[in-house]
Amino acid sequence: MKKILSLKNLNKIYDGGTHALKEVNLEVEAGEFLILLGLSGSGKSTLLRCINRLIEPTSGEIFFEGKNICAAEGKELRNIRRRIGMIFQQFNLIKNLTALTNVLTGKLGYSTLWRALSFYQHTADITLAKNNLARVGLEKFSRQRVRNLSGGQQQRVAIARALMQDPELILADEPVASLDPATADSVMKYLGELNKKDNITVVCSLHFLSLARKYGSRVVALKDGKIVFDGSPKEIDERKFKDIYGEDAEEVEIK
Repeated sequence: MKKILSLKNLNKIYDGGTHALKEVNLEVEAGEFLILLGLSGSGKSTLLRCINRLIEPTSGEIFFEGKNICAAEGKELRNIRRRIGMIFQQFNLIKNLTALTNVLTGKLGYSTLWRALSFYQHTADITLAKNNLARVGLEKFSRQRVRNLSGGQQQRVAIARALMQDPELILADEPVASLDPATADSVMKYLGELNKKDNITVVCSLHFLSLARKYGSRVVALKDGKIVFDGSPKEIDERKFKDIYGEDAEEVEIK
């Protein structure tokens, strides 16, 4: 299999002294659906945001398709980021704009400022945006303002926006943490389809082991900034679960 992502001796120490990532080494193969598990504060979000340098690593190296992200600047960094879609827990949408316009903003990395300010003059982009909304079951909601959509629908708009980048890798930072169980499963279903049908590599942080088992091909668990498990979701038994989450933790099933 082709290696798409490689993290070498990655460290992140915040200004207050918190050592969020400690010598993290990780390789991700193209086509994987990798789930990051761990308690809040274990380093999951920091790791994801270091990959596309929303957060600057303190030390270490990150390679995406052989290119050193940590050394990239300017145009080279922008070109790398175009190929890495990002999905956030709180959606990060512009609530007063329509679903279609929000999806079109996913092309900003490919556009001049003038083109970005005149979306509706570009038929190809509009067609692509509508097709991506259809891929997540929202073709009928393109003209709806995002503020009028449910949480699950908003997250699906965010997925469609990421697809506008034609990404090879999608980073999903706890994309279902603010959703009810049934909606969480439906959002994960769309990410799973993109992984299987489009062969888009997904690295997704979650809290629920049941969703990791259902959708993940591999699980990496973090604790106190270190990798404490790397393997198949099926390998996480009760003992390993408590090693990751603590002795008092109880698994919650989402079906």
